[in-house]
Amino acid sequence: MRTCGVEITGSDVLLCILSKDNDVFDIRDVRQTRFTLGNGNDTEVMRKFQFDFAKLMQDYQIDSVAIRERQPKGKFAGSAKGFKMETAIQLIDNLDVRVFSTTEIKEQVKRNPIPIAFEDTGLKKYQENAFVNAYVYIMKKTYRSDEL
Repeated sequence: MRTCGVEITGSDVLLCILSKDNDVFDIRDVRQTRFTLGNGNDTEVMRKFQFDFAKLMQDYQIDSVAIRERQPKGKFAGSAKGFKMETAIQLIDNLDVRVFSTTEIKEQVKRNPIPIAFEDTGLKKYQENAFVNAYVYIMKKTYRSDEL
C-alpha cells in the first residue's frame, strides 16, 4: 500500500510518499516533493497541474492520497488556489483520495503514535504534515477499514 500524504499551503502542494508492507514503513524518495501553482485562474495551468500530479502518482504506483482538510473560513482559512488544487487532485481517475479533518488526524495519532521521531525520517521539515497525513491514512486503513 503506497500512500501520498499531501499538505496544501497557499499555492503549494507538499508531498510525502509512505508505504507499509509487512508492518514495515518505507519513506520513498520522490523526484518532486512540491508543486507550485502559478495562475490558478488559467484553465491550462490547472490542467497541467492535474496532469503532472496524476503522472507522478502513476510513476510511483500510488494507491491513495491523504489530504488534511482546510478551513473554508476564519483565521486559518485555505486559499482559493488551495481549494482548486485539492479539487483537481480529488478528480483524478483511479486514485483513492481521502480528506481528513484535523480532529481525525489528532485522534489517529493518539491511538497509533508515530513510531519514529520526524527528525530521523530524513525528510525536509516542510514535509512533516504530509508525512503525518500519509501515516494517518495507512493506520486508518490498517486498523479501521470500516471508517474509510
